[in-house]
Amino acid sequence: MEEFHKVRRLPPYVFEQVNRLKASARSRGADIIDLGMGNPDLPTPKAIVDKLCEVVRDPRTHRYSSSRGIPGLRRAQAAYYGRRFGVKLNPDTQVVATLGSKEGFANMAQAITAPGDVILCPNPTYPIHAFGFIMSGGVIRSLQVEPDDGFIPALERGVRHSIPKPLALILNYPSNPTALVASLDFYKDVVAFAKKNDIIILSDLAYSEIYFDGNPPPSVLQVPGAIDVCVEFTSMSKTFSMPGWRMGFAVGNERLISALTRVKSYLDYGAFTPIQVAAAHALNGDGADIAEVRDIYHKRRDVMVDSFGRAGWAIPAPAASMFAWAPIPEPFRHLGSLEFSKLLIEHADVAVAPGVGFGEHGDDFVRVALVENEHRIRQAARNIKRFLSSSAKQPNNVVPLSAHR
Repeated sequence: MEEFHKVRRLPPYVFEQVNRLKASARSRGADIIDLGMGNPDLPTPKAIVDKLCEVVRDPRTHRYSSSRGIPGLRRAQAAYYGRRFGVKLNPDTQVVATLGSKEGFANMAQAITAPGDVILCPNPTYPIHAFGFIMSGGVIRSLQVEPDDGFIPALERGVRHSIPKPLALILNYPSNPTALVASLDFYKDVVAFAKKNDIIILSDLAYSEIYFDGNPPPSVLQVPGAIDVCVEFTSMSKTFSMPGWRMGFAVGNERLISALTRVKSYLDYGAFTPIQVAAAHALNGDGADIAEVRDIYHKRRDVMVDSFGRAGWAIPAPAASMFAWAPIPEPFRHLGSLEFSKLLIEHADVAVAPGVGFGEHGDDFVRVALVENEHRIRQAARNIKRFLSSSAKQPNNVVPLSAHR
C-alpha cells in the first residue's frame, strides 16, 4: 500500500536503527550504557512534585485546561524572562504554553507555512527544526555554518539563491547537537539581517540554563527590536528535569504567538492543570533547583571528557547543553556515524546518537548525552578503551554485526 504524502516526505528515522540494536542487545542480557537519547535521568525536584500532588487532589483541576496555558503559568514565564534576560513580555499576548518545545515548533510551522515556503535551517540541527516545516509543506535550505563571522554571508547566499524569498530562519543556541553557544553580538547581527530582509526568526533556547563556563547564554529577544520578528521556544524538560511532564513555552512577537495560539486551540486543551500549576511553582522558585541540575551536568561533562580522552577518544568539552559533539575517531570515520554507532553498541555496550540523524553534515560526529551518572560514564570509557585497543590490533575484524544479518 502506498504511503501517505506527508509520510513519504519524511526520511527513515536514523535513530530507530540504533534503538533496535540497543533493544536486541539488552534482550541478550547486555548492559548497555545509554548515552544516546537526551532523556534526563535526574528526578524532578521534590518541591515541584509535591506541588503537583497537592493540586491534583482538587477535583476541579481534573477538567479540561487552557490550551494557551493558565494565566498563572504565563505570568511565571514572563517573570522568568524579566529576571533572567531583562526582557519584558506581556503574558496575555506574548506568551503561550506548549507541550514541550518540540510541539511548539511543529505547530508554529503549521501556523505560518504555506506550501513551498523556504526555511533557512542550520545543518546539523535537532530534527523537528527541519521536519516540522517539511511536514507543513515547506522547503528547507540548509546552512552548514557556525555562529561566527561566516553566518551572515551564509544567510545572504541563502536569500540570494532562494525562490521564493525565505520565510523564516531557525536558530538553536546552545545548539542541539553541536553544543555551540551564540553571543549577544551575533544575535544583533542576525536580527538586523532578518529585519532588513523581512524574515521571521524562530529561536530554540531549550538549553539556556545548562551552561558551564560561567557565562549564561543570552536570548535573542535581548536585542532591541528583536520581538518585531522573533519567537523563542523554551522547555522545562532539561532545566527542571521534567521531560515527561511535556511543558514548554513560545514567547515573543504578538502576531506569531497569536497564530500559534489559534492553531493549538484546534488541536489540544493544554497540559493537565496540576502540571501547569507545578510548572509555575518551579519558575517562581529561587533558582536553587536549576543550579543543582547545572552542577551535576558540569561534573558529568568533566568526567566524560577526561575518561574518554584517557580511553583514546578525544572529545571537545562542550560549553553548554547536556551533550558533547564528538568527532568519530579517525580509523572509523570512513564508516559514517550510523555504522560507528552500531559498532559501539555491539562491541562496547555503549549507545550514542549518530550525527547523520541531525543532518548530512553531521555524519563525521556522534552526539554523546550526559544522561548517566559519573560511575556509568567511567564504565563506558573503559568499554570504549577495550574496543579501541582491540580494533587497533585487528582492524579488519571490527565491522558491525548487523552487516551480517
